[in-house]
Amino acid sequence: MLVPGFKFSAISAGIKKTKATKKDLALIFSDVEATVAGLFTTNKIKAAPVKLDISKLASGRGQAIIVNSGNANACTGIQGLRDAEEIVDITAKGLGINPELVYIASTGVIGEHLPMEKIRHAIPEAVRNLSSNTIEDVARAIMTTDTFPKIFMKKIKIKGKTGTIAGIVKGAGMIHPKMATMLGFIMTDIAIDHRSIDKALREATRKSFNRLTIDGDTSTNDTIIIMANGCLDNKPIELSSSQFSGFQIALNEVTYNLARMIARDGEGATKLIEVTVKGTKTESDAELAAFSIANSNLVKTAIYGRDANWGRIMAAIGYAGIDIEENRIDLYINGLKIVSKGTGTNKDKAIKDILSHDEINITVDIGVGHAQAKVLTCDLTEKYVKINSAYRS
Repeated sequence: MLVPGFKFSAISAGIKKTKATKKDLALIFSDVEATVAGLFTTNKIKAAPVKLDISKLASGRGQAIIVNSGNANACTGIQGLRDAEEIVDITAKGLGINPELVYIASTGVIGEHLPMEKIRHAIPEAVRNLSSNTIEDVARAIMTTDTFPKIFMKKIKIKGKTGTIAGIVKGAGMIHPKMATMLGFIMTDIAIDHRSIDKALREATRKSFNRLTIDGDTSTNDTIIIMANGCLDNKPIELSSSQFSGFQIALNEVTYNLARMIARDGEGATKLIEVTVKGTKTESDAELAAFSIANSNLVKTAIYGRDANWGRIMAAIGYAGIDIEENRIDLYINGLKIVSKGTGTNKDKAIKDILSHDEINITVDIGVGHAQAKVLTCDLTEKYVKINSAYRS
């Protein structure tokens, strides 16, 4: 999988204590300076790399991203910031570029300092190993409790030329973001100005990573960065360009598919759940109701256990805090109507059979308007508890 004008590398630096042979340091590099936009966690406790990235994002320029897994470098004080700055400086020196063009991201255990001696030794190797065809290795290197690498690529025509938008993400738990996902990096060879790429990323994130929940927890490290290096040599897309809408649609597809992968890979999950709420007065109401259902542990455990307890979904709608009329609500699971005008349709056996599927689509028609929203989540299993009760051990 190639992204024109970008190179990648991933190595084992020994950051992951119990997985010394696993890759845990990744580098993304653009052959030329790129237009950059980013979104970060809204958690008021922010990791050192997030603070550093936010401070340099105003320039709208970048050329490299250095990422480690196995250690979040969060709640590490001044030393954590110094460590992040040193990593950026070493990376920039190795690449022969300005440190202001290097972004950094970390994921893993909170509250522990980075093993800097190992990282200092590893960065030059990461630089030497840069290659155009190793994006899959980067996707693996940024994983923590993920069970598979998450990559999605989309081709798009720009005035007769074929551009590429490719994204990688990691995330399986501690996911209930308001600005981004755990870690996500999107690369494109399409030229687009900063104002346009910032708007496009915000809109794509609003309908994908911002409508994704695994466990209701928002990380200290949530980061999504997009780099557009213009190697396609197209006229830069602007908000007024006819190509902007096509770029937005393509980016939406990339981010939504990546968000689906995160939901499918939720810690301990056996089922991907897609919740669609429609027929509300406003999109905000639809989003509130969809999140109310998606965040309900009772709903998530019922789906895991194939329990036809649709009343839990109705209850979640009822406490979502939106305008409803109970006798107008219709509820469907995988297309089967199980509630009509607020009353059950006696389809419990069919529901139980449907809940054996690995993808569950819950659709609610509130019946009081025309707005809608969609939220992604997964079921809740014993394995989630096991993973998170032993995360540091």
